[in-house]
Amino acid sequence: MQPKNNKTPLVKKEEVKRKWFILDADGKTLGRFAAEVTKILRGKHKPTFTPHVDTGDGVIIVNAEKIHVSGAKEAQKTYRYYTGHPGGLREIPYRQMKERKPEYILEHAIKGMMPKTRLARAQMKKLRVVKGSNHEFAAQQPVAVGA
Repeated sequence: MQPKNNKTPLVKKEEVKRKWFILDADGKTLGRFAAEVTKILRGKHKPTFTPHVDTGDGVIIVNAEKIHVSGAKEAQKTYRYYTGHPGGLREIPYRQMKERKPEYILEHAIKGMMPKTRLARAQMKKLRVVKGSNHEFAAQQPVAVGA
């Protein structure tokens, strides 16, 4: 009788095949969409997922300004940052942030769902968020993903 090899295959970083995907944020809910993007960036959508290796793919998000939130979040959600000066806590409401920087809303949500590690920071560099439907990332030969 032959011994079975039941070991989980671990992928090395040289063996990883990367693709780029285009995702359309038009009409999508912020949190659910961010969770899907996080899964692709980390590589959890592949059967060869290895936790300590960057097996993820690149993601280009178009129509960032058309994302929506559920419930009363549009009126209640705020984005906070600290300038570093005394009394320098700034709060920007969701509606104002959506007008100014809709890309930031998606980046912030996705970053919050990623693990807080060096690997995750490297994986975040494969994220591109664009306002509108035109993007300049044709060189990556991205694949459009349907709803």
